[in-house]
Amino acid sequence: MIEEKERMPRTYPHAMLQEIYEQPGALVATITRYAPGGSLSAESFPCIADILRGRQRLVIAASGSSRHAGLAGEIMLEDFAGLAVDVEYASEYCYRSTHTLHDPGVLVISQSGETADTLAALREAKSRGLATVAITNNAESTMAREADSSLPTIAGKETAIPATKSFTTQLSVLYLLTLYLARLGGRMTAQTVSAHLEQLERLPGLLASSLEQWEDRIHEVARETHSARGFLYLGRAVHYAIAREGALKLKESAYIQAEGYPAGELKHGPNALVGADSPLVVLATRDESDPDSVLRYQKTVQLMRDMRAQGATIFSVTTEGDLEAAELSNYSVAVPAVNEFLLPLLEVVPLQLFAYFTAIQHGVNVDAPRNLVKAVVTE
Repeated sequence: MIEEKERMPRTYPHAMLQEIYEQPGALVATITRYAPGGSLSAESFPCIADILRGRQRLVIAASGSSRHAGLAGEIMLEDFAGLAVDVEYASEYCYRSTHTLHDPGVLVISQSGETADTLAALREAKSRGLATVAITNNAESTMAREADSSLPTIAGKETAIPATKSFTTQLSVLYLLTLYLARLGGRMTAQTVSAHLEQLERLPGLLASSLEQWEDRIHEVARETHSARGFLYLGRAVHYAIAREGALKLKESAYIQAEGYPAGELKHGPNALVGADSPLVVLATRDESDPDSVLRYQKTVQLMRDMRAQGATIFSVTTEGDLEAAELSNYSVAVPAVNEFLLPLLEVVPLQLFAYFTAIQHGVNVDAPRNLVKAVVTE
C-alpha cells in the first residue's frame, strides 16, 4: 500500500508550484533541443553564424523577468564570447539614439513572443536594418516569425503569471548561445565547450534532487519572515540579475516591496532601509574553480559580517559545503556546486519558492496576482 501511494503523481495546490517542479524536465527538453547528443550544431542555431558572425556588439531588449535573463546573458556573452552587450528595457529601446552602438545584433527575449514593447523593439531593429534574434517560449509567435533567427525555449505551457520555468529555460538558451558564439569566434576550444555542456546536462538532475528539500526549508523561512515589511536582495556580477529576479518574484507574487541591488551598492544608500523587519536576501554562492567568483564571494561574506554586526536579518543562498556564509545568516539554503554561470539556474529556484510560500502566507492568489497579465500585449 505504501509503495502504491509513492507511485501516485503529486497534486499541486497551485500552477506556480507545479511549474517550479516542472523545471528539470523543461531544462532537459531545452538542452536536448540545442545540444542533441551532447554537442552543439549549426542546425540548432539557425542563421546565427550568418547574422552574428563578426559582430562585436549586441543589444538585448526585454521586459520583466525576460530582461533579468538578459542581464545574466550579458555577463555570459561578454566573458565567454567576447561581445560588448547592452541590455535595454524593451519599452525604452525605440526612443534611444540610433547611434549608441554601431551596427549591433539585436536579441529580444519574451516568454509569449507577443509582448507589445518587445515586439516594437524587434520591429524597430529590423527597420534599422539590424540582424535580429528572438528567444521565446512559442516557436509560432510573432517575434519568432519576424526575427532573422528564432531560438525557442522548450518550457511547455506556463499558466501562472509569475515566470518560473520560462525564466530558467531562457537562461539555459542564453548559456547555450554563449557557448556557440564563443566557439564560432574562436574563443573556446571544442573540448572546453564539451566540458561546459557536460556540466549543463548534469544540472536538471541536481535541481530535481534538491527541490523537495528546498521546499521544506523555504516554507519554514517564509513562515518566520512573513511579517517583514520589505526585502533587499543582493548579488554580484551574474548573481545581481538573479537578485533582481528574486525581488520581482516577491513583489508580483506576494505584494511585498523588494528591490534587487549589486551587493557592493548596499552601503551607498539602501543600507538605510535595513533593519530587523527588513531582511536581506543574499546570494552568497561561489565557484571554487573560478578565482574571480571566489573573490566576489569573499567580499559578499565580509558584507554579511558587517550587516550582522549592524543587526540585520539575513537569508542567504549558499553553495553546498559552505558553512561560513550559512553561519552568518539567520536562515540559509544551499544549492549544489556548479560553475559560475550555471549557479543562477539553481539559485533562482529557492527564490521562486520563497515568493510562492510568502504569497501563500499573505493569502494571495499566486497564479493570478492583481493587476497583472501573463503577456502584456498593449503598451
